[in-house]
Amino acid sequence: MGRHGWNSGALRWRLTALLGVGAAALALIVTLVNTLPGGGSTAGTSRDGDKVHGTPATPPDEDRPEVGWGFTHTQYSADEGSDTATERVERLLEKSQLPQDQAIMGWGADNPEPVKGRYDFGALDRRIDFVRKSGGTPVITLCCSPDWMKGGKSGVGNTDWSQASLETAPRPDHYADFAALAATVAKRYPDVTHFMVWNEFKGFWNNAEQRWDYEGYTRLYNLVYKALKKVNPKIMVGGPYLVMDSVDPRDANASSTFKGSWGAMDQRSIDAFDYWNKHKVGADFVVVDGSSYTNDDELLPNEFGATDKLTAVSEWVREQTHDLPLWWAEYYVEPADGNDDRKGWSETHRVAVQAAGLIAMAKGGATSGFYWNPEDEKGTTCAGCLWTPTDGSDGGRQLPMYDLLSRFDAAFGPGTKFETVSVAADDVPNVKVIASDRTVLVVNTLDRQITAKVDGQQFDLTAYGVKWLTR
Repeated sequence: MGRHGWNSGALRWRLTALLGVGAAALALIVTLVNTLPGGGSTAGTSRDGDKVHGTPATPPDEDRPEVGWGFTHTQYSADEGSDTATERVERLLEKSQLPQDQAIMGWGADNPEPVKGRYDFGALDRRIDFVRKSGGTPVITLCCSPDWMKGGKSGVGNTDWSQASLETAPRPDHYADFAALAATVAKRYPDVTHFMVWNEFKGFWNNAEQRWDYEGYTRLYNLVYKALKKVNPKIMVGGPYLVMDSVDPRDANASSTFKGSWGAMDQRSIDAFDYWNKHKVGADFVVVDGSSYTNDDELLPNEFGATDKLTAVSEWVREQTHDLPLWWAEYYVEPADGNDDRKGWSETHRVAVQAAGLIAMAKGGATSGFYWNPEDEKGTTCAGCLWTPTDGSDGGRQLPMYDLLSRFDAAFGPGTKFETVSVAADDVPNVKVIASDRTVLVVNTLDRQITAKVDGQQFDLTAYGVKWLTR
């Protein structure tokens, strides 16, 4: 989960014997002043949450629903650390102008409204400032919600940052409050014109019926959609940010019609998507997320073949929504361990399967996607990260995953017309290929060197090699 309230910079009053009686009395007065009659400190918050922050930029994709292939900021990112390291990442990103996504609460952002009508956007301001300085298109995920909206305590310092709490949805009587918070965020950052509503249906599970509470999510989505359009009709909104789960075909919840060598879709996910699609008041783009592997972490028939699921889901979603621009908010091709870490593969293996995943989504018609960047706070290495940790002056250096993502966005971004290229018959089972009129990306799916012939060019590919060809 995210970096939380203890890093927000909010003022915290502490009484110690060393302060003396006078100082203690003064601190007590300040505490009382900053406490609401019903309880809940407001220290460090402000009423003017909708005041425009900083200097809004003009992002590259402000007027279109497709933003390309970028990444999501998580608990740690390059907005903090050594100035030398953070500036190194800024310069790196300035060259690629990758779209960058940030949640409003959690994953590096503090509670934005710890008390109703009182705001603390310090951490989110810092992330948006970083996106502006690094030249990316900012995207905001409207998740998660302040505690008082979901039955918790109001007040600075009362935020419950446990996973269970963070993944609790607002109560229905606070859906309008969440929509109002979304509008406040939109007013604060007028250069953010792309918003995703909520995250993976967190908290929207109907225990009684053992299915998604798609009615509740859709009510929330519709209120947020209307609130954002009222702020600025040009704001683009997308949902449902639903996990497109797949299962073993023998599973009781397996779809009888939507399946492939990669498994079968979970019918409950299909039902949830169908309901939102039929009852939404509008959408400028559609958002899904998911993994190539099943709920049981099975890679069917293998890690590369499993990415075919991403193509199948993309094509299905595009058909259901009559070709709305498709975003993958998150996509995973490597199963996580018990600590939710993905460190079991070599970086070469990881990059190759990620490349296959990107190819699969693009072939299915997706035009935008966000890599969940698993950045570490400290160290010199970082499995699957885009750059090395920025805690030291030598940090913030480009890693192989950044090279893949930035080159893929540049070569196969929105508007790309894909072309078919020749692949030698013997090479067809061993490589994944995607091509435009200028660029060809080839991925070796084998853990051994091969010689391949693609688009009339013959070359060697190392084990799990990724090769870019110019046409």
